[in-house]
Amino acid sequence: MGGSNEVMDQPIAEIASSFIPHPSSLAICLVSGGMDSCVTAAIAQEENDELAFLHVSYGQRTEQRERRCFEDLADHFQVSRRLAVSIEHLSRIGGSSLTDREISVIPFKPDSTGIPSSYVPFRNAHLLAIATSWAEVIGAGAIYIGAVADDSSGYPDCRPAFYDAFQKVVEIGTRPETDIEIRTPVIALKKSEIVQRGLSLHAPFALTWSCYQESERACGNCDSCALRLRAFLEAGVSDPIPYALDTSRVAY
Repeated sequence: MGGSNEVMDQPIAEIASSFIPHPSSLAICLVSGGMDSCVTAAIAQEENDELAFLHVSYGQRTEQRERRCFEDLADHFQVSRRLAVSIEHLSRIGGSSLTDREISVIPFKPDSTGIPSSYVPFRNAHLLAIATSWAEVIGAGAIYIGAVADDSSGYPDCRPAFYDAFQKVVEIGTRPETDIEIRTPVIALKKSEIVQRGLSLHAPFALTWSCYQESERACGNCDSCALRLRAFLEAGVSDPIPYALDTSRVAY
């Protein structure tokens, strides 16, 4: 990404002049390229007349693969209004195995407690701030984000209280006529329930990517891979993405 910001299929001048003060059926969906954001996008499409997709890169190991998934998902959902930005300063700040090559991605341990090394400090606040800025400009009435509180990795910025607090920040920090709701439709679901919800909505799981460290064949060992594999196993269906190991012999 090189720190550049891109607006696709939407002239900057048009965006800059399109403050819309009234309620809108347009919603922004944060799309990382993972399974949770994919299902969230499918839900958002059911609930709104028009979507705008936002992708934020932050110097993560699988940045290019996730960007490719974002484009594929936007094509699938026929979303033409797309914004892809980079906040690669988070990789210079470091502190996470996702962005700092000196910190190893630790294999999944089902009995581990505490905040995992893959936590990117306060990342979701950055994502929501960007989404709020764009929403206020284009007149979107909602921001969808695929945060999951339970059956996940224990990130503090995935808790419902965090989104309740950020909703208040949005209300205080935007124009008086601005009305933007943060929506977290999968936050209370187990990962297996997210898979089931996605299947009911025909979500294209084959276009998603979850692995923290590999971009061609998922490692199957990191937290994200393990939780994803367990979710598909519990849902009784096969995960359609390629793995570097025989997933039929793996149990989490």
